Amino acid sequence: MRHLSGLALLALLAACAVQSPAPVAPPASPDSPRPEPVVQAPSAAVKRLQAESRALQPLVSTRLANDFLAETRNLPNREPRTIFQDPRTSQYYSKAESAKLAPEVASTLRAVMMDEERYYFTKYGSPLAYARALELAGENGIESLAGKRVLDFGYGAVAHLRLLAQKGAHAVGVDVDTYLRALYSEPDDEGPVRRRGVREAEWGSVTLVHGRYPADAQVAKEVGGGYALILSKNTLKRGYIKPSRPAEERHLIRLGVSDEVFLKSVFDDLKPGGMLLIYNLAPAQAPANKPYLPWADARSPFTKKQFETAGFKVVALDVNDDNYAREMGRRLGWDKTAKGEVRPDYEKDLFALYTLVVKP
Repeated sequence: MRHLSGLALLALLAACAVQSPAPVAPPASPDSPRPEPVVQAPSAAVKRLQAESRALQPLVSTRLANDFLAETRNLPNREPRTIFQDPRTSQYYSKAESAKLAPEVASTLRAVMMDEERYYFTKYGSPLAYARALELAGENGIESLAGKRVLDFGYGAVAHLRLLAQKGAHAVGVDVDTYLRALYSEPDDEGPVRRRGVREAEWGSVTLVHGRYPADAQVAKEVGGGYALILSKNTLKRGYIKPSRPAEERHLIRLGVSDEVFLKSVFDDLKPGGMLLIYNLAPAQAPANKPYLPWADARSPFTKKQFETAGFKVVALDVNDDNYAREMGRRLGWDKTAKGEVRPDYEKDLFALYTLVVKP
């Protein structure tokens, strides 16, 4: 990306007595195709995603989900990067953020190397598990997100947003986790996403917003509105928001606003006909004599009455999706241990529920 100096060439030109002026190229039209980037051989992490895409292909039938999986062939390779963690607070900082800290604070930070596997999979597993949520959206009327806005509440990783943007969607992710803010801090993690052979006006984009939506007014402003689809996978769980038993505070999600305000914000930020889709995977709940697992209660935190009071039409509420989730998990290797052994409790330790509501 760097160019060598042309001083020697300039000196030679200056020594020449007469030179014909070089032709000046006409300015490029805004719609003129830009030179395509050099195609790289896929890295190990990208190859893994491509293999997972092929494994999941037989489980999807909608155009939306098929396009999502097919875009793994266009994912770029990513170089390793370093982020920093404060061991006292567990907060993460990017390299640029850490450089602005007071020396006595910066000296206590722990450097954490993030390879490409972490970039695409973070700490939440395969981003291609979103294929099921997109399949459900496709079955309920969304054929394509090209040129449309889609929001993921609690995005957790950038890969699925990138895949949607490669098909022309304007994908926005919002999350409170400083780990994500630090990890996705390079210029090319966000912004317009090139679509091969397509003029720039039809490119999609990725936007990442970090903070509490909609409790923080500035965050809500950055998130904006006009969404055709708002997703939440493994975030809007009853166990996280309304635990039925005492739980550690660090395992809970505080929306910072009432249920009514939250649902009104989501309703207002959807376009007419837009949908909110909550898709939650969960393990088995711990017995009463063991610590409560908030993430094991996959039910919607909101009731049918609350959705309807906010103005939504309820299409599906806490629909069982266990069989699909378990087959998807087998194809992604969730039924195996780290040593490759079959988990005997797999069928009894993976459950799924989804809720779908629409703004009329």
